[in-house]
Amino acid sequence: MSGKRPEYLTRGKYRVYFGLKNEFTVCYNDTKPNTGNHWQSVNPLVKRMPIFMLQLSVLIALTQLLMLIFKPLRQPRFIPEIIAGIVLGPSLLGMKGWVSNEITPYEGGLFLETMANLGVTFYMFLVGLEMDLTPIRKIGKTALSVAVAGIISAAIAGGGLHYMMWIKVTSEKRPPEMGAFFWMIALGVTSFPDLARVLSDLKLMYTDLGRTALTAAVVSDLSCWFLLVVTISLVNGKDITYLAILIMLGMAMFWFMMRPFVSWIVKQISAASKESLTSDKHVYFILSLVLLCGYITELCGAHSIFGAFMLGLLIPAGELGTTIMEKIEEFVVGILLPPTFLITGTRTNFNSMFTDFSPAWVLLTILLACSAKIVSTLLVCLYLKCPKPDSLALGFLMNTKGVLALIILNEGRNMKGFDQQTFSWIIASILLMTMIIGPVVSFTHKSARHSKNYYRRNLEKSKPDAPLRVLACVYSTRNLSGLINLLHISNATRKSPIVVFAVHLVELAGRASAMIIFHDKSKVAEAGNNANREKAEAEQIVSAFESFEDDNHAATVQPLTAVSPYASMHEDVSNFALDKLANIILIPFHKQPNAVGGWADENLQHKQVNQNLLSSAPFSVGLLVDRGLTLTFTGESQHGISRECRIAMLFVGGPDDREALAYALRMAGTPRLILTVVRFLPGNDISELNEDINEEDDDDDEPGILTSMFEREKQKQLDDDYINEFRFRTMHDQSIAYIEKQVNSGDQIVSTISSIYNDFDLYVVGRGHGRTSPLTSGLSNWSDVPELGPIGETLVSTDFETPVSVLVVQQSAPPLTGSKKLKSSVFGNSNNAVETFVNHRRSDDDY
Repeated sequence: MSGKRPEYLTRGKYRVYFGLKNEFTVCYNDTKPNTGNHWQSVNPLVKRMPIFMLQLSVLIALTQLLMLIFKPLRQPRFIPEIIAGIVLGPSLLGMKGWVSNEITPYEGGLFLETMANLGVTFYMFLVGLEMDLTPIRKIGKTALSVAVAGIISAAIAGGGLHYMMWIKVTSEKRPPEMGAFFWMIALGVTSFPDLARVLSDLKLMYTDLGRTALTAAVVSDLSCWFLLVVTISLVNGKDITYLAILIMLGMAMFWFMMRPFVSWIVKQISAASKESLTSDKHVYFILSLVLLCGYITELCGAHSIFGAFMLGLLIPAGELGTTIMEKIEEFVVGILLPPTFLITGTRTNFNSMFTDFSPAWVLLTILLACSAKIVSTLLVCLYLKCPKPDSLALGFLMNTKGVLALIILNEGRNMKGFDQQTFSWIIASILLMTMIIGPVVSFTHKSARHSKNYYRRNLEKSKPDAPLRVLACVYSTRNLSGLINLLHISNATRKSPIVVFAVHLVELAGRASAMIIFHDKSKVAEAGNNANREKAEAEQIVSAFESFEDDNHAATVQPLTAVSPYASMHEDVSNFALDKLANIILIPFHKQPNAVGGWADENLQHKQVNQNLLSSAPFSVGLLVDRGLTLTFTGESQHGISRECRIAMLFVGGPDDREALAYALRMAGTPRLILTVVRFLPGNDISELNEDINEEDDDDDEPGILTSMFEREKQKQLDDDYINEFRFRTMHDQSIAYIEKQVNSGDQIVSTISSIYNDFDLYVVGRGHGRTSPLTSGLSNWSDVPELGPIGETLVSTDFETPVSVLVVQQSAPPLTGSKKLKSSVFGNSNNAVETFVNHRRSDDDY
């Protein structure tokens, strides 16, 4: 409410008197025993610890409740955490006497601040541990420009808003000049860990937009932390310049002295962990080192968070860092960090926001604080000719605030750079900045915007000599040989090269923190449990794809590792394929063959990922059933000459079959490869009424029947046109044969394949998804593996003399409109732990 500030406020047993220079006095009655000696008869921990335990339990319970409310609204975890602290503060429940007496008593504030400082110290260690500085070495023009513009605009906005408030109030109520520095830093910082989690929730982590935002956030955060060190040094040095310089020199000496020491420690721990995983004693030693580094930086005149942050930066990415994150992250974030939110909540009072100021002036201040970085980022991106939706989204993403902003604001409050009213303004600005990010970015990056032109990128619509962009996924080394040999026969030439994004799919074990790591191609990231085993497997996968690149000079390979829960893995793969403009994604079958032609084992989790991709991916998918494709290309004939590779493409009709034929035609240019295309046509005995009856069962209304008939005729015409185009282009190619066979049932297709076309190394077929054909209706009624389609499942289950390999292709569906829009979402709605893509090659920020 607006008006003048009262002389004092009464809250329960407390009476709060307001003074000058952001000070206030709290008076309350307390009973203390008189023992007649010089020592206290009551241990402070006995009185303060129960209060802290009650505060922590109530805060965690309220936070979990608010997370359930904000989860459907796509809000990050930071929002319910800070709102929980505000609810318990004087803005809401803190006005009640029983809350201020029992849950947030003033006498418990010192112990709460002590625990909060301990929490932010370990949190900043984790921030440094997960922050990767490698992208800064090759930072792109856009990321650097956005970071610099954001810092400058925040400095101007923060200083200007502080000056506007400074001239509006009387001299005795004016805040100190140093408050302007905390305004600037708080508005300029982009919370890197919170931004990474926001990008992960929005499924933008691995896009060019996400990488640009994270790279700019690293530059912005490091710059703001440097400015914060300078500000704290000046304040602690009583504005004496040489004292501040001495503090900075002490921090610099600490950094350069710690680097060789930490490097030596990491080497010793790595040597001791070669035969086993990192032990608990190593983790405890590093945690003790965190406290020691915090103590040293406190001695230097800075805050303990800087020492912990620098230690985290010094520890390289690897098994040690991953183990530490897995062991302590949940404890730090869930137990040690909540006191910071409660401290922030008790210092925030939205009820006094308009005291001495008009509501319009306060709202204008909040809006200006929120819009500074958005406007600067938008202008820079438009100047660099970035897409307008991406420019707007990047502006909001760079405005992401989180725990880092709260640390800066609370430090400014401790040094009396803010009064409670100004502090409440900035907290309101931070809440508004962060809450609108999800809806705005979701609106600017809808799946339809990515998918509406993506149908034109499938193989059927692509030009014959266009580069082939493939996203090849492997679950383990057992999937390597088949996929790589399939890429070998995909005919990479200098005129029509192949770009392969080789993705090793790894299940996310436990809870990992999001990060983007750019590695050299000889390096492999470690993730999750059993890091040594996964590292060795990842090295084999990267090495195999690099060997493929060395053998094919027209092929380019970018190896990556995708660490994600199986439940949402298809979303991450889909979005990465969309960002890289892949023509097709290749995935291995979830079953592994045995030596006698059967199946050795079955991975149901891999099956679920494959099914999710086939049902939701807005691009073409190729499912490879490898049962000896390796032997085809490694074996030699009796005369020492490598034998020919025989491929059969079985064409029944429909968009999936046309896509499969397009991929087979791509293979046809490979040396010593023979392609046979067999088109099955309806025989004279097939009654067209069978299909009509099936359609009438589904659509009883006449318009539905007419629509189905029109669609069937349309697809038949498209099939004929594509076949005719194929025959015209290959009429003089002796390595390609085209055959037409009339059949009257699915059983005749099976018998024809078994008797005549049973001697091929690889069969390429369409899945036939979403289409009913009279030729395959009988086969589809007995389907056990629907992801293979009726023809694909028939080939896999038919007893040939030698087991055959099959490539089942599904074409990306054209985008629908109205009530039949694509159900797949670029962002998804998964709220699982944050997942990670790890790039095994350094790449420029080319956004």
